[in-house]
Amino acid sequence: MLLRHLYLFRRSIDKMVDAFYWITLDLLIWGVTSLYFQSLAPDAQQLTFMLISGVILWNVAYRGQIDISMSLLEELWNKNLINIFVSPLTFQEWMSSLVILSIVKSIASFSFGSIIGYILYKVGILNLYPHLLIFIGLLMMTGWWLGLFISGIILRFGTRVQALAWTLVWIVSPFSAIYYPLEVLPKWAQLVSKIVPTSYVFEESRNLLFNGQIEYSNLAISAVLNLVYLFAGYLFIKSSFKKVLEKGLVKVY
Repeated sequence: MLLRHLYLFRRSIDKMVDAFYWITLDLLIWGVTSLYFQSLAPDAQQLTFMLISGVILWNVAYRGQIDISMSLLEELWNKNLINIFVSPLTFQEWMSSLVILSIVKSIASFSFGSIIGYILYKVGILNLYPHLLIFIGLLMMTGWWLGLFISGIILRFGTRVQALAWTLVWIVSPFSAIYYPLEVLPKWAQLVSKIVPTSYVFEESRNLLFNGQIEYSNLAISAVLNLVYLFAGYLFIKSSFKKVLEKGLVKVY
C-alpha cells in the first residue's frame, strides 16, 4: 500500500505540486509581511523567525492530516475500496500505511519549506534542534488524529462531506497560536486552546526563541492530549469502518 501511494506520488504532477505549492505560497506571503514589519522595527528579526518557523511547523500538522484524509477520498473517488479489502490487507495495515505515508510526505514538505525559508529569509529553523524533533513529532501526531477523525466522518457520510478533508483542520489553527501568543486571544478562546495540543507546541517554540528555555511540562501535556485524541480517533474510524461493512462498502460512494 505504501509503495502504491509513493509510486503514484512520483508520477503525479498535481500531487507533487500540492505537496510543495501551498507551503511555498505561505512562506512568500508571511515572509513579505514579516519583512514589512521588520522595516518598521529594524530590531524585529525574531518576528520574522517566529512567522516563518510557524508556517513551516504548521505545515507538518496539515500534511499529516491531509495525506490521510485524501488517501481515503481517492479510494472512494476511484471506487477502489472494495478492491483493497478483497485482498488479505487488514484494517490495521491499511491505517499503518496511511500514517507512514503522511510521515514521509510531511518530512519531504518540511525539508523543502526549511530550504525555502533559509534561502529567502535566512531563517534557519534547524537552530531549534534538538527541540525541533519534539515539535515535529507532536505536530505529526496532531495531524494523524485529525486525519483519522475526518476520515471516519467521510466513511460514515460518504463523499458528500468530502470538503471536510481540506477545511476542518483550519478550525484548529486559530486556537493553536501559530503566529501570535495565546494571551492575545479572548478568554474563551484561551480556554479552548488548553485542549488543543498544537497550542502548547507553538507557545513553547516561541518560549525557546525569545527566552531560550522550554517548559517540558507543557510539551508533556501536548503529548498526553495527542495520545488520547489519537486513540479516540482510531476507535472512531474503526467504528466507522465497521458501519460501512454492515451497510456494504459500495454504499460509501
